[in-house]
Amino acid sequence: MSQDFNDPNIKDPRPSSPVVPVKLGLDDTLQFRCHKGIACFNKCCENINIMLTPYDILRLKNRLGITSAEFLENHATVFEMDAHGLPGIKMKTRPDSAACQFLTPEGCGVYEDRPTACRYYALGATTMRAKDSPTPEDFYFVVKEEHCLGHFEPRTLTVREYRQEQGVEQYDELAKEWRDIILKKRSSGPTVGAPSPRSMDLFYLASYDLDNFRVFVASPFFHDVYDLEPALFQKLLTDEVELMKFAARYLKQVLFGEKTIPEKPDAVEKRMKRRQEINEKHKQEAPKTVAPEYDRPDEGNG
Repeated sequence: MSQDFNDPNIKDPRPSSPVVPVKLGLDDTLQFRCHKGIACFNKCCENINIMLTPYDILRLKNRLGITSAEFLENHATVFEMDAHGLPGIKMKTRPDSAACQFLTPEGCGVYEDRPTACRYYALGATTMRAKDSPTPEDFYFVVKEEHCLGHFEPRTLTVREYRQEQGVEQYDELAKEWRDIILKKRSSGPTVGAPSPRSMDLFYLASYDLDNFRVFVASPFFHDVYDLEPALFQKLLTDEVELMKFAARYLKQVLFGEKTIPEKPDAVEKRMKRRQEINEKHKQEAPKTVAPEYDRPDEGNG
């Protein structure tokens, strides 16, 4: 028997949510406008929970003139995206509140380089892959928070128009392959199993720490294994967007065996040889590190 939750005598057991449960396509419409003169201006930035994509981090760290490692250390926080602990990145808030650290009285201090989630607001977007479907599906929904007065502004436009207006199309396109990795991981479930700690580290490096991923690509270890054309290699060293795209290919190859990066015929042998060299180096260096401990007389043998 259904219950009428509009009856004031019956308490609605459903959790409240700002999400309007209507699936929208690109040509569906929404009523919304945000501008500096609206009474709720900046309210949405005072209580944030913003997940960042690799391209979000690239844009923000360049806006601030810092390295990816510095951005991650000072402006972001790590969270677990799934039960296996796959690392995700969220924007760090102010120390004394849940407000965005880039919020100013005039609005967003990094507006031209604001993250994808900020560009979408007050829309939500998600990608789902139906079972046995090779192609993921994007869809959208309206987010109506109590403080937001933009939904009462007399303007209607399509989802497509809103995405174009907010410049979100480029952000979505450049996050597409990375999101596909996360979808593959989730849809594969137990068949893939828990990633190894090394896989987790590689995911973090290739997804978020782009400057250090460039160092990795330029390393002898990488060149022992992968056979890159010289022109591509140079492009990866100088073009961050191309490096980010390549990082997604690399992760798909490492995590799912989707081989799009050619490997050298003797890659395994070279990898083993280099690891042996590293291990031998560590063995040679170890006595120097612990020598003071071993040189001390054993008090028990006085």
